[in-house]
Amino acid sequence: MRNFLETGRLVLRAFTEADAGHLLALDGDPDVMRFINGGRPTDREAIEADTVPKFLRPYPCLGGRGYWAAEEKVTGTFLGWFEFRPLSEHSPAVVELGYRLNKAAWGSGYATEGSRALIDKGFTDLGVERVTANTMAVNTRSRRVMEKSGLSFVRSVTGDWPEVIEGSEHGDVEYELTRPDWQRWRQEPTAG
Repeated sequence: MRNFLETGRLVLRAFTEADAGHLLALDGDPDVMRFINGGRPTDREAIEADTVPKFLRPYPCLGGRGYWAAEEKVTGTFLGWFEFRPLSEHSPAVVELGYRLNKAAWGSGYATEGSRALIDKGFTDLGVERVTANTMAVNTRSRRVMEKSGLSFVRSVTGDWPEVIEGSEHGDVEYELTRPDWQRWRQEPTAG
């Protein structure tokens, strides 16, 4: 399996079809899925028919894929995944950052570590100009990861959501980081 990126504690590698079991376990945890669909587990059929093909899809404008399996570097334990996917089919200028980690990885700084590494790689090697990320307004842990990764709040969005889940009445929030802001942020003594 090809490693895309390594940090001090993480390996981000390309997904394979053999990862379906990892994804089934991850999306089968009601706590992990709480802010996605209210905690309903994803079934194997959806993982195999929808999730795996989405994660295997190439993005030529990025020179690779848009989703990466996250493993603990020392043990090889599957922790979850990171998204760093272009919003336009033909340009890496704007990418969406996302992450989903299993409960055992929560609170350990993995989400911030992986996000920062992807952001750095995007701005230094991939031609990214802007990173965007979204979550439910009530998902304070995910919002904190975005902030610790250098992203800033842009706006709140409310509307009629396809699925009403607890907290959705407060809407979603959008965060972003532009290349000039990243360059300034990286120079600040507290950024690292």
